[in-house]
Amino acid sequence: MGRDVVRVRVLLFARLRELVGSDAMEFDLMEGATLGELWERLREGFPSVRAFVHPPLMAVNQEYASPDRALTGGDEVAFFPPVSGG
Repeated sequence: MGRDVVRVRVLLFARLRELVGSDAMEFDLMEGATLGELWERLREGFPSVRAFVHPPLMAVNQEYASPDRALTGGDEVAFFPPVSGG
């Protein structure tokens, strides 16, 4: 039996939101896909995001997570790019 498709909600902040033109979207992924794989999907779908050489800070369901974290249906993912200020 194959893996199921699951839907996750993605929240984008700061420069990422500007580059994509939206602060939230949904992605359909294969069950068990990782946070890092989702990041690569975002980069593939929005070439302007490729400017980010390193992955941003990531969270799943309001808890920081590493790129190898497996995702499940209904997860809420947030990507926070580096920010600077003074």
